[in-house]
Amino acid sequence: MVSSKELPPDTTPFFPNHFIKNQFRTKHQFPPKTTNLSGEVAIVTGSNTGLGLECANQLLAFKLSRLIMAVRSTTKGESAAAKLRQQYPSANILVWHLDMASYDSIRAFVARVDKELSRLDIAILNAGMGFGAFKIVPSTGHEETIQVNYLSTMLLAILLLPVLKRKSPAGSPGRLTISTAMLSITAKFANKNEVPLLPSFDDKKYFDPMDVYSTSKLLGQMFVWRLTDVVSANDVVVNLVEPGFVKGTDLHRDRSVAAKAFMGLFSAAAARTVKVGASTYLDASIVKGKESHGCVLMNWEIAPYAPFQYTSKGREVMERLWQETLKEYSFVDVNGILKSL
Repeated sequence: MVSSKELPPDTTPFFPNHFIKNQFRTKHQFPPKTTNLSGEVAIVTGSNTGLGLECANQLLAFKLSRLIMAVRSTTKGESAAAKLRQQYPSANILVWHLDMASYDSIRAFVARVDKELSRLDIAILNAGMGFGAFKIVPSTGHEETIQVNYLSTMLLAILLLPVLKRKSPAGSPGRLTISTAMLSITAKFANKNEVPLLPSFDDKKYFDPMDVYSTSKLLGQMFVWRLTDVVSANDVVVNLVEPGFVKGTDLHRDRSVAAKAFMGLFSAAAARTVKVGASTYLDASIVKGKESHGCVLMNWEIAPYAPFQYTSKGREVMERLWQETLKEYSFVDVNGILKSL
């Protein structure tokens, strides 16, 4: 099967072509009813609400033995977990703190995973934010959306890789699935020519509240392209999944009242349900196999990356982003981790 990297770039405009196909012309696919996750252990980030919560619910419905709900608010997490525990009393459901705006929290979370879990099969990185106002995270000095959706998510992915490699059963690679958005096709990425690149995202002159989400997802796709060049699918299968436009999530929670009202009406008319959206996560993490390593999955199929990544300029920016991001993570032995893979 041809991988995303080998597919020709799709230059069809996202709106309205891809959007109409995604939302109205695609047959939904769910895992086979015979799927059995007994004995398996999974982490789902941002799992107290929306897509993350529904993903957790669907994993448990397939007899997942142990679930780690990684959430920023453990109070909200415990409230969500209580309902799941009533529905799935035989499962071990744990709520662990994870603040995606904090490098220290991410490192502490992975250390806990490594210490307390004897097995880990699946990690689904769902947590993210979008369409907020310009805000700098004090502990890192970076713009919040780029911090959460890109820098923190990729750090968490890297730190989980050796744990998944060591703690997944022999002969069965660990699974790392990262939520993305093919709105990346529409990203303006106005600061792409800046050198160095990462600090320019912290300059308010480049901040566009309507573009920062799309660009943050494009950055993630560029990093995963490079990351999966150095990670073997025999150890950990890493892929990206586009859940589509889904209602019932908190993605637009920071928008204005008028914008939220408009999105509410638009969602009612065009959005997928969280049940359908979350099924894409399960497809990527438990149905698709090694053929999906390094791939973008859209509409339950392997799809191309954003067209920018196939251009000579895109390749140059991708390499610069890769090097700068690894340097950003200099407080951990990133090179050592990658060499171990």
